[in-house]
Amino acid sequence: MSFQTWKLLPPAVNKKRLPPHFRHSSRVGDLLDTHYQETLLDDIDVVIHAAAWTSLWGNKNKSKKYFLDPSLKLLENAKRKGIKRFVFISTLASASPDHSENPMSHGMKRSYWPHLSNVITIEETLRNLSDNKFTGVNLRLGLFVGSRYALGLLPILVPRLKTHLVPWVSGGKTSLPLIDGRDIGNCASLAATVSDLSDYESFNVLGPEVPKTREVISYLHEKYHIPLPHFSVPFSIAFVFAGFMELLDKLVSWEPLVTRSIIHLLRETSANNNYSKERLGYKPEHHWQSAIDNQMNEMLKQQTKPMSMAIPLHRGNSK
Repeated sequence: MSFQTWKLLPPAVNKKRLPPHFRHSSRVGDLLDTHYQETLLDDIDVVIHAAAWTSLWGNKNKSKKYFLDPSLKLLENAKRKGIKRFVFISTLASASPDHSENPMSHGMKRSYWPHLSNVITIEETLRNLSDNKFTGVNLRLGLFVGSRYALGLLPILVPRLKTHLVPWVSGGKTSLPLIDGRDIGNCASLAATVSDLSDYESFNVLGPEVPKTREVISYLHEKYHIPLPHFSVPFSIAFVFAGFMELLDKLVSWEPLVTRSIIHLLRETSANNNYSKERLGYKPEHHWQSAIDNQMNEMLKQQTKPMSMAIPLHRGNSK
C-alpha cells in the first residue's frame, strides 16, 4: 500500500506508477513504515487518501493490517500536524442500499464484508475528527471502471459470467453506478481545492448517467461476447447462494463463484450527483460505455486468468 504526495519523484516510479505526462514530484513509501508516516505530511496542506489494500470478501486480518490500521494512523498524524483538509476515497456501498441516497448518512457495517466495515470505520473516524480547523471530505464513489484498475467489479464479474453459472439478480433491474477513473480524479481534485468546505462533508460521486445492471451485462454480451445469465433469482436467494459458495471455499482450492459482497454491490443505491455538483462543482464527463471499453481492452491484454478478489501481496512491492 503506497501513498504519494507530490514531492521528489524518482524516474523509475514515474514510469511505473504514474501517467507518462506526469512531471511533478512525490514522496513514495509504505504507510506501514512508522518513519515514513512521521515525515510524509511535513509541509503539506491537503491529503487525498486513495491508498488501499482491497478485498471483496474475507481477509479480515489483512484488511486491518494493510488498510485500516495505517489509515487510522495517517488520520491521527494529519490531525496532529495541522493538515487543513483530508479527503478520503470511500464507496457508495458503505451506506447501501437503505441510506446511500444521502451522502451524509452513516455507513452500515456488514459482517460478511470485513473490508467494507473498515472503510466505514475510517469514514466515522474522519467524521469525528473534523472541526473548523480540520476539514474531512468523504467521497463515496460508484464502481470503478476504466484504465489502470487492477481490481474492481468488471475484472471479477466478467470471468464468472463466462462460467454460465452466474444468474441475473432481481432480473438485473437495479442501477449499477459506474464511474470512470478520470472523473474520480477530477472530483478528488475539486474536493481538495474547492473553498467553503468546513467540518465534515460527504459526497456521492457517480458518472454522468447510471445504467441498469442488465444494460451493462447486455453491453458486455453484445460487444465482447460475454455470456448472458440464463436465469434470475431474487436478492434473498442470491445472498443465501453466495453464502454457501463462501463456505465451500474452505473445501476447494479456488475462490467462490460469487460472494455476498458482490451481491451487495448489485443492490439499488438510488444515489445521484446532486450534492457533489452543488458543493464541489463536479460535472462527470466520461460515460460508462467508454469506461468499460477502456478497461476491457486492458483486461484482454493483461488478465490471462480470473482476477483474485483481494490484492495479492508480493514481497518488495508496494502494498
